[in-house]
Amino acid sequence: MHILIVEDDRLIAENLYDFLEARGHACDFADTLCAARQLLKNGEIDTLILDRNLPDGDGASLARELRAAGKNLPILLLTARDTLDDKLDGFAAGADDYLAKPFALKEVEARLLALHRRGTAQRDDRQLSLGPLSYNAASQEVCLNGQRLPLPPKALRLAALLLQHPNRVFSRHELELAIWGHAQESSDNLRSVLHTLRKALGDQGPLTIVNLHGLGYKLVLA
Repeated sequence: MHILIVEDDRLIAENLYDFLEARGHACDFADTLCAARQLLKNGEIDTLILDRNLPDGDGASLARELRAAGKNLPILLLTARDTLDDKLDGFAAGADDYLAKPFALKEVEARLLALHRRGTAQRDDRQLSLGPLSYNAASQEVCLNGQRLPLPPKALRLAALLLQHPNRVFSRHELELAIWGHAQESSDNLRSVLHTLRKALGDQGPLTIVNLHGLGYKLVLA
């Protein structure tokens, strides 16, 4: 996932950033609402970690802005305000989940992954495409030049994920979570699924899955 962390406490932000990045996620950081708005405008963000007590306002106001603009970006509120009224106010602003400080880093990731899966499922009524390649979520079909590709389930899930964000680099960890729901002990498992999809796309076709050493994989149109 590409995660935007909006937190003005430097230590908390760095701990979140370092942990999530080590877990294979791409992270951006903002310590004000103004900086967050700019990153949301310019970047492809999958999930948002949002503090409430920020130097230029309440983080809940940003959640309200995003919802008013029709944005369905998953939002996890992190805050020291842990009363029932505070939580209800956060949900009313448009937050999808709420976690009070102090928190466990592993729980933050677990909640983000759950929100991301839920958001992906909600978006799966659309048709995704890149050049001659398309994915129809309703029929669970991937087609190349109008012809259905007979992909096994794991390769189908991989194709659907890559088509959601063409040209974006996905880490091994992200791909494994999307395909199996958990990390794999051996990288050979992912390589096998990648090989299946690459073979179906064809070696000489206009689409290819590029391996960026040490970073991950992305789907590109030549």
